Amino acid sequence: MTTTTQPSGKPFPAAGKPGGPRPTAAGAEELPGLAWKPVAAVGAVLGLLLLVTSGRWGYQGDELYFLGAAQHLSWSYADNPPLLPLLATAMDGLFNGSLVGLRLPSTILAATGTLFAALIARELGGGTRAQLRTAAVWAAVPLVMIIGHALSASTIDIVAWTAVSWFLVAWVRRRDDRMLLAAALVTAVAMQAKYSIVFLWLAVAVSVLFVGPRPLLRRPLLWIGAAVVVVTAIPALLWQADHGWPQLDMAEVFRRESSGPVAYVGVGFFLAGVLLATLLGYGLWQLLRSPELRPYRFLGWSFVGLFLLFLVSGGRPTYAAGLFPVLWAAGAVRMERGAPSKWWRWAVSWPVIGLLFAFSALTSLPVLPRSDEEAVAGTRNNPQAAETVGWDELVDAVEKTARSLPAGERDRTVIVTEYYTEAGALDHLGSDAGLPDVYSAHRGYWYFGAPPDDATTTIFVGSDRGQLLERFTDVREGATVAGKGNQVAGTKVWICTGHKQPWSKAWPGLGHLY
Repeated sequence: MTTTTQPSGKPFPAAGKPGGPRPTAAGAEELPGLAWKPVAAVGAVLGLLLLVTSGRWGYQGDELYFLGAAQHLSWSYADNPPLLPLLATAMDGLFNGSLVGLRLPSTILAATGTLFAALIARELGGGTRAQLRTAAVWAAVPLVMIIGHALSASTIDIVAWTAVSWFLVAWVRRRDDRMLLAAALVTAVAMQAKYSIVFLWLAVAVSVLFVGPRPLLRRPLLWIGAAVVVVTAIPALLWQADHGWPQLDMAEVFRRESSGPVAYVGVGFFLAGVLLATLLGYGLWQLLRSPELRPYRFLGWSFVGLFLLFLVSGGRPTYAAGLFPVLWAAGAVRMERGAPSKWWRWAVSWPVIGLLFAFSALTSLPVLPRSDEEAVAGTRNNPQAAETVGWDELVDAVEKTARSLPAGERDRTVIVTEYYTEAGALDHLGSDAGLPDVYSAHRGYWYFGAPPDDATTTIFVGSDRGQLLERFTDVREGATVAGKGNQVAGTKVWICTGHKQPWSKAWPGLGHLY
């Protein structure tokens, strides 16, 4: 009797055997049904939570930078490819400046990631329980709530990694090369937001060479898709080459900002959901050891390699987090098929997932009310909070300083900020206040150009008087940003006159990424 084999190499039971899996035309075991109703319900709950909290408090600094960068549209920027500024200005225009509208893509992507995570579990052979557990873990962890709350490159990046992982798992099971082409197309889009998905493919290629399946690297559609990725990335790469590859310098910036290996592991543990990290570890162990998951072992080794690479190089914990859903799915599938040890099984029980969902919401989303006494309530418990408040106070301080200048002097005044986020805030939120033009020598803003040489007065946001006196003959304090518990509270706003060097000559030496 002729038998077909599973990806693991084990023969399937005969098609007519009662209760046995049925081979499909491609020779792979028929997939379990998609538990779309409970999975959709989980995604809807997550999406609704993100939607109702997305308009609370204020913009994050990077969002303001994207809106500012959109005024200087380019094929690339010093610190990111062009997709986020384009998306930010499109959503801002479409929804008439609504913060909820600006963040809608992130809300949708985070909720959609629930489906991709469940599909990975299904592709690994998981039934309703495994799919639902994987979807629920995705929705409950701080990582997803953080990336789903604000418009960021990480949102697109992590959801893209999850989708690519699903296509790779599906290819292993089905040997349908269209899955590889689809993975490449997702990669092409992700590359317009963030380049880190290149590391995923490098890790996959190395792992496949060592543990298989090596035929993956010989599929023509994979290389056709790779060509599409390269062609679509050429404009941004040419911009980077023409400007001295600032994107590579940003890697050193992130390394300097790193708090070390202990913090890297600790933050990763937090992002993975604390107790739910147990499922992550169990899934990794199963991918590396289980005979049934042997065909997908390359994804387990890819995670190990990337985790260690970013640990040693000073990368951020989010860089390898795009493979979390594969590990969750593998762990959930093995839990469904066998009883894991009782000593840890409770850690991924439904009550714990529910509690972690509430914990993640409190620590990662602005669910607490703002206080009259402080700029924001709960800042100590929610590090994200300090990044979304204080911008109105910044605009007020700069506007107060500008109004203090004589009318004739205001016409020859520019604003220069120490950090790019402050420039983005003044560019976007200060437009209605009639503020002077805004410049910054920090990160991407430096590439937007220098202030004009005929500007006689500079309102400088940040720095200190001693440093400013190296560039100006007269520096006096104009205002101090009010509030506390946020990144800009207490920032000094200076009035500077008497340029010691024209901006056109000084600007080339002022650019900084740190």
